[in-house]
Amino acid sequence: MMKITVVYDNRVWKEGLKAGWGFSAYIETGKAPPVLFDTGADSPTLLHNMAGLNIDPGGIGIIVISHDHFDHTGGLSEVLRVNRTAELYLPGSFRWAFPGRKVTTVGKEPVRICRDVFSTGELEGIEQSLAVKTDKGVFVVTGCSHPAMSGILGAAGKLGSLYGIVGGFHSFRDFRAFDDLSLIYPCHCTQYTPEIRNLFPDRTGECGAGLVIEL
Repeated sequence: MMKITVVYDNRVWKEGLKAGWGFSAYIETGKAPPVLFDTGADSPTLLHNMAGLNIDPGGIGIIVISHDHFDHTGGLSEVLRVNRTAELYLPGSFRWAFPGRKVTTVGKEPVRICRDVFSTGELEGIEQSLAVKTDKGVFVVTGCSHPAMSGILGAAGKLGSLYGIVGGFHSFRDFRAFDDLSLIYPCHCTQYTPEIRNLFPDRTGECGAGLVIEL
C-alpha cells in the first residue's frame, strides 16, 4: 500500500509533534526508495517530527523541492548532512548548488522521479508538484500551488484520472477544479479552507503534521 505522511505543517495532527509555517511530506510507494517532498521551514521541527513518526532521514532515497521559498527549504541542509546519498530533484529556478550530490534539474516538462512518482514539471517558472500513480488514480502533492491549480491538475492528469490532492493551495479559489477529486486535504498556506470544506464536506480532510494518507 502507498502512503503519504505529512511531516511538517502549520498544524499538528498527531500528538507530540510540532507545528511550523511550512510543508513537508514523506511518500512511500513500496516499489522505490522513500521520497521526501519539501523540508519545511526549519530543521529542528522537521527532525523532531520525523523521529516522532519513526522516519529515518538517513533512509530517504530522493528529495524533491517544490520551489525555492524558505518554508519549503529550511530543513534541507540538515537532512543532507544526515543523509549523504539521497538524490535531489530541483526546479529550474532553484539556485542552490550541491557539489558531489546527484541532482536533476526539472524543466517545464513532466519528469519520472521513480516508479509511480512523477514531477509535473516546473510550472510558470516557479514550482513543481508531484503526481503519484495509485490503483485509485493519480494523487497530487503540492507545496504552495503558486502556479494556477488548473495547470497543476492538468499536468498531473496527463498520467491518468485524478483521485486526490494534499498540500498548500495558497490563494486558489476556482473551487470547481476539485469537482472530480475524491480526497482533498488543504494544508499549510491554503487561504480558503472553510470554503473548500463547505463545498466538499464529504471529501475534505483535516491536515496537520502526522496525518497519514493510505492509498
